[in-house]
Amino acid sequence: MTSDVDVPRDRIAGVLVGAACGDALGAGYEFGPPLAPQAVVDMIGGGPFGFGPGEWTDDTSMAVAIAEVVRTGLDLRGSDAQDLIVQRWLDWSHTAKDIGNQTRAVLGATRRRPSAKAARIHAQAHHDRSGRSGGNGSLMRTAPVALGYLDDPDGLAQAARAISDLTHYDRDAGDACVLWSLAIRHAIATGEFDARAGIDWLPAVTRDRWNTLLEDAEHRTPADFVHNGWVVEALQAAWSA
Repeated sequence: MTSDVDVPRDRIAGVLVGAACGDALGAGYEFGPPLAPQAVVDMIGGGPFGFGPGEWTDDTSMAVAIAEVVRTGLDLRGSDAQDLIVQRWLDWSHTAKDIGNQTRAVLGATRRRPSAKAARIHAQAHHDRSGRSGGNGSLMRTAPVALGYLDDPDGLAQAARAISDLTHYDRDAGDACVLWSLAIRHAIATGEFDARAGIDWLPAVTRDRWNTLLEDAEHRTPADFVHNGWVVEALQAAWSA
């Protein structure tokens, strides 16, 4: 990772450490009902996949693979970087405790001829068969993408969508990854949270919709977003929190 942006390195490290800790904190509660406001939350482990206390889920494992490729200095928009990411995901998937259904289907089909091009083809095929592919998986792993483009918001928007498209063909997934990645970049650079920092990098036809969705999130609680397996409500729940 290289950048001309002068930012505290602890914020950069915090992107990865914070995401991993948050993931491990939630692992034991995955697929459970919303907790009461006074509930004590801890890294209890367990859950439907038997995670150990402090163990993260597939979301962080896939993010780590992206971070490792970012660290090489490769441009994530290129086929070399994307091929590496797909191969790392496939290597990890052999022993993974859990993989989201959509991601599992795409990687399983890609295993025969592993490449980013094949993954993208199978992601679209999955969308065409099911009529939808807007799960939250690509949003959950997008954080490290921002670290490769701290001084290049245009490049970040392109990379975030490209990495999302490897498994999630739906435009909502790509839009959400663009928004969240640019929000992370903004937070690193300024120390402020702003989920609208990336609005101008979305297609013009979707900007008003996302502004409305973010405004809605600001007037509701995270527990209101019960369909957070959908990427849109996942982002809304996160921004609400």
